[in-house]
Amino acid sequence: MKRIVAATMAVLLMSAAVAPAATASTGATSADASTQSAEAFAGAHVSFQTEGNGVTNYTVDGQMIAENVSVESASAYEGRLGLGADVQLSAVTNLAGASTSLAAQTKTSATVETGGSAELRAHDSDHGQLVVDAGGESQYVRANLSEDAETEQNGESRLTVETADGGEATYLVVGDGEVTTNEEGDVAASLSSDAQLVVRTYDESKSESDERIEQYVANGTATAEAYVTERSGEIVNSTVAYGQETTVEASQTAESEVTVTVDRAESEGKILVTSVSEAAVGSVDDLNVTVDGEAAAEVESYSELEGAIGNEPRYMVVSEGSADADATVLVGIDHFSERQVTMSGDESGDGSSDDGLPGFGVLAGLTALLSAAGLARRR
Repeated sequence: MKRIVAATMAVLLMSAAVAPAATASTGATSADASTQSAEAFAGAHVSFQTEGNGVTNYTVDGQMIAENVSVESASAYEGRLGLGADVQLSAVTNLAGASTSLAAQTKTSATVETGGSAELRAHDSDHGQLVVDAGGESQYVRANLSEDAETEQNGESRLTVETADGGEATYLVVGDGEVTTNEEGDVAASLSSDAQLVVRTYDESKSESDERIEQYVANGTATAEAYVTERSGEIVNSTVAYGQETTVEASQTAESEVTVTVDRAESEGKILVTSVSEAAVGSVDDLNVTVDGEAAAEVESYSELEGAIGNEPRYMVVSEGSADADATVLVGIDHFSERQVTMSGDESGDGSSDDGLPGFGVLAGLTALLSAAGLARRR
């Protein structure tokens, strides 16, 4: 009898031990499934996840820019709520959002596809640009902000957000559309079928050149941005195209030389925004800029730069590089379709040379050394 009781107790104890293990195993399977459904991108500046119907935790250099970014076609949103064409953008607070998936990524960019026509592209640069492309169908976009974020309207096409970390992010509409703060204090935007919503970030307050670049992007004067910079001893590049039927490529094509190729279907001239490091282009103090092999004139005012459109190529250095920053150079291009912009700098422009003799070139340095040796022998 005791043996039967003992055996029964053993079975009960084993069952009790197995039950939690089975439960834990089921939980692990659920967690694994959840992890597999969420995809992540982590670059040098930008990080985010795609989960469910949105891009979540969009962060640039440690700053939370948006807790969630969701996109839904205007027809789906209005049809779901039984709304007419007169939708108050400030009342857009409950987007269902289209499904998202991380479609492609490189060292400096990531593309997120949605279940609809819209596409999101993240650019891993200092400004951490996020571009939402409507993709041929009108869209609504909502970006959920953190509780401590503050917004400021700058016309129908621009909205500035001060993040909880003290930085700034600007939401710009390129093309027909509008961006505003909705009733819940988040960002809401409406995009026509060929428009884009661009998010541009800053780790501190914007400069005058930042404000000007934003204006150029919003009003269509700037057609693209190109970054060729040093990262962990390697030269990397990233490009952002604004508007439709525009492609841009950038790379270091030779020592101290950067080439940016911009191709546009429309012939009207535009401004190209570039950011180049001295490691890529050499000294920015002695910068040479050519467009299709012809020298561009350097100017010192934005009005002169804008005058390049329809006339002749011009460029303007709006911020010079330092040990921890790149130089921003705006290039005004007179007309399109495909144009090639080349920037090169003189590495010895600071008066130094590779032989370590300040102010001397190789031949002059060698001459000086020989003269000094002769003088020593005479002594």
